[in-house]
Amino acid sequence: MASLEDNPSHASYYSSGFSNRIGWGSRPALLLIDVCTAYWTPGSPLDITSNPAGNASPESMRKLLAAARKGGVPVLWTRVEYTSKDMSDAGLFYKKAKALSVWQVGDERGLEAWVEGLVPADGEVVVTKKYPSGFWGTTLGTNLTVLGVDTLVICGVSTSGCIRATVLDAMQHGYRPMIVGSACGDRTAAIHDANMFDMNAKNGDAVSEEEAVEKLRAGWGTK
Repeated sequence: MASLEDNPSHASYYSSGFSNRIGWGSRPALLLIDVCTAYWTPGSPLDITSNPAGNASPESMRKLLAAARKGGVPVLWTRVEYTSKDMSDAGLFYKKAKALSVWQVGDERGLEAWVEGLVPADGEVVVTKKYPSGFWGTTLGTNLTVLGVDTLVICGVSTSGCIRATVLDAMQHGYRPMIVGSACGDRTAAIHDANMFDMNAKNGDAVSEEEAVEKLRAGWGTK
């Protein structure tokens, strides 16, 4: 991913008062959004493997996951699930995106499966959702409150969809969103980069894998 400061619009945004830093709190958690094989299986309607950066993003996610577990910080996951035979529990979202059928219970393609090396461990929170944001109609906000989290390191798929929606809601709920671009994936580099730029300008902080790994490994200190 190109440096966000290299974007020709950066100077204009910054001089107008955007793209400031929220900064880290002291109690981070790692949130992995919708990490399933649908995004890394050729022929899947959600396949992002034609984008080299998107195809490589699971390796970055694995580094974040290892750091979070080593640091003993909370790890949370979101997954999508639809139980209605007519997909009516996807609401208007299904009218826009028929690809959502990959998450219908009983779908024979098996694309809802976790990705190798990116599987929830015992005790890690798994939130089931039906819409882009991890917060909308879910227990995520309550889970984070109970855990005492103040900062969310966010990664997964897709950058322009569920990542962006979750980042916006995280900020609106008072959590500090830290978005790791190398650990987020989308269909094209252009879509990914544009959304990373806009989220960094308005909703959260774009941070490097190295910075996120360091913070996650450090844990919470005295709890």
